[in-house]
Amino acid sequence: MRNVVGAIRSGQWPSLVGAWLHFEVSFMAWLLVAALGVPIAEAFALSATQKGLLVAVPLLGGALLRVPVGLCSDVFGPKAVGLMLLGSELLALLWGWVGAESFFELLGVGLLLGTAGASFAVALPLASRAYPPAHQGLAMGIAASANSGTVVATFLAPRLAQSVGWHGVFGLMAIVVLATVMAFARLVRGSGGAGHVERPAGWWSLLKEIGRLPSVYWLCFLYAVTFGGFVGFCSFLPLFLHDQYGLDLVQAGSWAALCGLAGSLARPFGGYVADRVGGLAVLRWLFPMLALLALALASLPGLLWAGSLLVTALACMGFGNGVIFQVVSERLAKQIGMASGVIGAAGGFGGMVIPLSFGLLKDHTGSFGTGFLLFGGASLMALASVVVAVRRSRAE
Repeated sequence: MRNVVGAIRSGQWPSLVGAWLHFEVSFMAWLLVAALGVPIAEAFALSATQKGLLVAVPLLGGALLRVPVGLCSDVFGPKAVGLMLLGSELLALLWGWVGAESFFELLGVGLLLGTAGASFAVALPLASRAYPPAHQGLAMGIAASANSGTVVATFLAPRLAQSVGWHGVFGLMAIVVLATVMAFARLVRGSGGAGHVERPAGWWSLLKEIGRLPSVYWLCFLYAVTFGGFVGFCSFLPLFLHDQYGLDLVQAGSWAALCGLAGSLARPFGGYVADRVGGLAVLRWLFPMLALLALALASLPGLLWAGSLLVTALACMGFGNGVIFQVVSERLAKQIGMASGVIGAAGGFGGMVIPLSFGLLKDHTGSFGTGFLLFGGASLMALASVVVAVRRSRAE
């Protein structure tokens, strides 16, 4: 414990707190539509495919924005860009509060809330630049553990909706975001580290530089499985548990919150372990475990078994997220802002695939089991790519 405290004190810990807070609150906003998915689906009588689309749209918005936000973070600094993102989230929440009277309006709210998903490309570079290389895995893991915002959203939003309605929850969340704007502006020092990197002549040149690195594509795929799985399942679990097991709004939200909590708590430990034994060594056992868990879930067991398997699976995904970004900080330290945007975008797209595929396959096959099989296959492909990477590193 002393070593961890010493590592935290070795950098600019107020900036780390600001990064964590930005990510935490943004994740709450990003997953808010999903957390309220059950009452929204009932209000508009949505099909399984429409439910999947409703949940996927915020994830799509976040994925699309992470690359340009990562670039802007490198050029203008995470602090300025972070404040801009919080302002966009505030607009989306106000729209959800006073408007959003149709399914298509809600899709618009969700797309604008995608700006919250781009917080990833602000928080991680901010945490990385605030700490020396020896402790970046831990620092980035702590900052990224703020995906626990999914826990807060999925646990509290259904309960608040029973009192103030789902429109009212958007209004309450707007107050939280406004308070975060003031705290973030005070905690983060200066520009948040913009001066620590060389400013590129143009965004295209930097993107081409990233595109020439083969490891970027590989890390994008790995992160699409781990983070994509984490955020995708956290988004769709309330609807899945309601439709498959008949849980009510609060019960489904409680199970989803427990799963999100497991993944969030595991993430900093993933970065910490990867700092010491190497990220690839950890990933070699992580992906086969994910594949086995997905196979077991494909049989759609009873609620207690399914809940236990989901909690374990989300914990593995969260742990893997911390591991992968230790590898990112090690291999792509000079392009950490842009790399965070590109790889984070891949994670967002991976998350979007989960609710879309589960909804479509449910309508076409009548079962959610096929979706779990699809995820298990992706985990096995990720394992194969890690084995190849390990062999190549040994041959060098």
